[in-house]
Amino acid sequence: MTNENLSAQTTFSPSEREAVYKAIFARRDVRRFLSAPYPADALERILLAAHHAPSVGFMQPWNFIVIREPHTRKLIKDAFLVARSEEAERFSGERKKLYLSLKLEGIEEAPVNICVTCDPTRHGPAVLGRSLIPQTDIYSTCCAIQNLWLAARAEGLGVGWVSILSEQRLKEILRIPSHIVVVGYLCVGYPARFEPKPELETVGWLDRLPLRDVIFDETWNGKVAGD
Repeated sequence: MTNENLSAQTTFSPSEREAVYKAIFARRDVRRFLSAPYPADALERILLAAHHAPSVGFMQPWNFIVIREPHTRKLIKDAFLVARSEEAERFSGERKKLYLSLKLEGIEEAPVNICVTCDPTRHGPAVLGRSLIPQTDIYSTCCAIQNLWLAARAEGLGVGWVSILSEQRLKEILRIPSHIVVVGYLCVGYPARFEPKPELETVGWLDRLPLRDVIFDETWNGKVAGD
């Protein structure tokens, strides 16, 4: 392979680079979906993108349960309603009122749901790079979810992550083995719209932190030995 051909494979043109950043900054947690069907090949592409996520020790601990049946989604929606009612009790006053007014899922509206799981036993107990930080299997699975989310955004599809669910109830409904960890439950489909900002930011639930507040130099809080 010539240097010219290698360069073409490893570099991005300015427009390609901008497209990557556009997908990142335009990604949203979508809760409102259109009834329009999604292209089967687009679903295959976003799952392929997820499967090409980085993983510690190349362990690829993820599985993707693709859920289309209305009956299954109804059971999961019911589980969400129970979990939302329980979580609402953690808030009070205006905060609780705002919480209950938010639309926090699109389980039945989205044409397809995807449950993303992690198998901590894949490839046995000894996985390269995981011995001191066993949670890297979960971290790797989160990378797969991010890949899926960005690929979906590039396809014009919306993704909503539903975290207000009992893992045990999800395992019962989806017949997930006890040793498997549920990492994310995603709703996927064409969105009613992509919001200009995250909805929780728009309604005043929380603001985006300034970048300067989450970056330290050299050590935690920028403090060096002897300070």
